[in-house]
Amino acid sequence: MIKLIVLDRDGVINEDLDGPVSSPYDWIPIPGSLEAIARLYQAGWHVAVATNQSGIDRGVIGLDVLHAIHQRMHEMVNQAGGKIDVVAFCPHSESNQCSCRKPSPGMLYTICERLGVDPSTMVLVGDSLRDIQAAMATAATPIIVRTGKGQKTLDSNNGLEHIPAYDDLASYVNALLAPIEEV
Repeated sequence: MIKLIVLDRDGVINEDLDGPVSSPYDWIPIPGSLEAIARLYQAGWHVAVATNQSGIDRGVIGLDVLHAIHQRMHEMVNQAGGKIDVVAFCPHSESNQCSCRKPSPGMLYTICERLGVDPSTMVLVGDSLRDIQAAMATAATPIIVRTGKGQKTLDSNNGLEHIPAYDDLASYVNALLAPIEEV
């Protein structure tokens, strides 16, 4: 069985800025996140990214800039010894009411289709309520991290007590892989 983990980008892998990441040089990884992705990859997990990027629809960034940002992300993950198999993004703003923008599950279904994975077997790590809602819409396992908007999400949303929460991606990966690495 393929093991798939889907990561939100901003606030999980990289620092969540007040506005959109508008250049490759504004894309700053959260300490430990690149190494966590490398550990997942080395443990046999497929890693994908699902990210809302409404800055495209709003004209704040172009597709060429988004691709350059993702190229930087891929290069830095590769340098850390990891690999991201798929990056899915939604270019729409909330007003479009599309099926791909989280909390809708469209991007997650696309990732699963591309990798041949049953959505109910994937794990989604996010920092916002919409990440959790997208995971639940596909019957995936939701995980929330306190980085980015995560702590604010946990503080302001009753009903998330049953969702496992971790300080950051690295601490989640430590917990996930600990039983495997002890063997």
